[in-house]
Amino acid sequence: MADTIIPDDLLALLRSVDTPTVCNAIEVAQGKRGFNRFTRGTMQHSKPGDPATVGFARTAKIAGLAPPNESSDVIRARRMDYFRSMAGGSGPTAAVIEDVDYPNCIAGWWGEVHVAVHKGLGLAGAITNGVMRDLDVIDDGFPILSGSIGPSHGFVHVVEIGTSVNIMGMRVAQDELVHADRHGALVIPNDVIPELKKAIETVVASESIVLAPAREPGFDIDKLERVWAEFEAART
Repeated sequence: MADTIIPDDLLALLRSVDTPTVCNAIEVAQGKRGFNRFTRGTMQHSKPGDPATVGFARTAKIAGLAPPNESSDVIRARRMDYFRSMAGGSGPTAAVIEDVDYPNCIAGWWGEVHVAVHKGLGLAGAITNGVMRDLDVIDDGFPILSGSIGPSHGFVHVVEIGTSVNIMGMRVAQDELVHADRHGALVIPNDVIPELKKAIETVVASESIVLAPAREPGFDIDKLERVWAEFEAART
């Protein structure tokens, strides 16, 4: 939450591992399978291979399929309130923005201008069920995980700031810790943070039980049978 501090070593580790590894590690930390606070379906990533986005969520909702019903003054004022909210919170932070027009989103909120602005305000990246564009010219160092890619900004405008959002089935509240890469995104429960570094190390170590022999010459079914029992005993 807002007052949670991520140790530097954990933050560095989270940025270096992929989201599936974190998903597995959360189950290790919880001591059971069934963790389900992650996105569903295939999403688009602005620059696959970039380090993972890790941050406390700064949330908002946008729309763009139809013109807003409110006055232009109200819309402009709310957009500036949105930027103030994005600039707030304890770092690291990430924008988590729901497009309420989903699955019919057309409004490219995430393009060259907004990427530069949000990166300049200190956010680590963005997660949205909406649209991104300008992929050839957006700044490096600000990954976007989106629901789609498109050319237009439509009638895009902010409708809510700081409320709970739904991104491809993943519910996120303001200030919850998120992790995202080309595979999707997830919410890291606050109560697993103290155990998460050890859990990630456990996942990596247990997978190496099978991966190392499987990648060596001479691997066969007999060797697999021997190492798989050890792997099963080590995993959740």
